[in-house]
Amino acid sequence: MPTQETINAVDQGLQLPLMEAFYTLQGEGYHKGSAAYFIRIGGCDVGCHWCDVKESWNADLHPPTAITKIVQEAQKYSNTVVVTGGEPLMWNMEPLTDALHQQGIQIHIETSGAYALSGAWDWFCLSPKKNKLPTDAAYLRADELKMIVYNKDDLRFAEEQAQRVNADCKLFLQPEWSKREKVIPILVDYVLNHPQWKVSLQTHKYLNIP
Repeated sequence: MPTQETINAVDQGLQLPLMEAFYTLQGEGYHKGSAAYFIRIGGCDVGCHWCDVKESWNADLHPPTAITKIVQEAQKYSNTVVVTGGEPLMWNMEPLTDALHQQGIQIHIETSGAYALSGAWDWFCLSPKKNKLPTDAAYLRADELKMIVYNKDDLRFAEEQAQRVNADCKLFLQPEWSKREKVIPILVDYVLNHPQWKVSLQTHKYLNIP
């Protein structure tokens, strides 16, 4: 059982349930192909059936780690950090983003947007899910809307979500990996007819990197 001191530190965002951290290429969306240090935070109750990191869902499996240690490791690798999960906005992100910015690091987040915003972000990638929709603030903040397409109904959902984001937000449709062979031709046709969208692919999986 965690001590009360640890519980308090997590509540304040001074410690976070770190699942893993690694240096690789951003595989998806607007910044694909760019080097970045990924910080994956445990904990998520959005529950996507196709999630490829279900082991991140239970935050109790990932020990609270001091943000000072997280930042110390991050600055060894890159001037760009991507905070992902799990669902990072379940936690207070202010201390982490403040500490990273003090080191001159650009910070991106990948989030469902279902929780209250915290932290200061240089790039905000919003990936809404049907069973737990984003907050109004997340729609307004989004720099990038990344919609995962598992079936044709997801295109309807994507258009609904695109109506909620700000006018400058970049729009991406990404095939769910296990359905990619079926979905990619659908997305190609869709983007040709709806050129406000772009196709995003999980290029890191093609490159066989994390």
